[in-house]
Amino acid sequence: MSERYQTQEELREEEIVKNFLLSHPDFFSLHPEMLEGLALPHDTGKAVSLVERQVSVLRQRNVELRHRLNQLLDTAHSNDNLFEKTKTLVLHLLEADSLQRLMEVLYDQLRENFEIPSCSLLIFADSQDTAQGPARVVAEEQALSQIGGLLRNSRPQCGVLRPDETRFLFAEQADKVGSVAAVRLGGERPFGILALGNPDSRYYQSNSGTLFLSYIGEVLQRLIPRFL
Repeated sequence: MSERYQTQEELREEEIVKNFLLSHPDFFSLHPEMLEGLALPHDTGKAVSLVERQVSVLRQRNVELRHRLNQLLDTAHSNDNLFEKTKTLVLHLLEADSLQRLMEVLYDQLRENFEIPSCSLLIFADSQDTAQGPARVVAEEQALSQIGGLLRNSRPQCGVLRPDETRFLFAEQADKVGSVAAVRLGGERPFGILALGNPDSRYYQSNSGTLFLSYIGEVLQRLIPRFL
């Protein structure tokens, strides 16, 4: 009983000391002699002074902060590159004077500038007369039957699709596609879908960022109807 009481008392006293030091961060500056008698265990088993330990902690924090800063700079650089590529793509799309030219620009830019191995754009129409350039035309009912799950969601979808969905989207390229990012074009009644494919089944995942794909989808759903 006495031992239990002493343990609780020690914990209470430690809490008082801790709170005092937090409330008086200049305590050791006012009483530097206190530092001389303090020693802290190190990972190596060697005792080090409080000042040495503080220097070690600050040095480690400095390394971590530098690492975070480098990550932020890398992200900013990547975002700048993505913005420039996206701007170039949109400007070229705006200059297209036909659906065929629009599709050619889209496919060329995605493959060359964005290094996307496989891309496919399907337009839903009953007549093949709509087909121009690399775009494929499929019946709306067929699209709803084959990829209805992708078309019901207005947001881009990423991940591994069923084999029949992948074949429907990419046709002869399907064997080279492991994961897909797709966005429907249009409102409640879509008129098409844009799909990007990668051989790596883990490349496009459900938690992948889709801001770029959303933006390109919005641009296309405003430009394509002009030529239909």
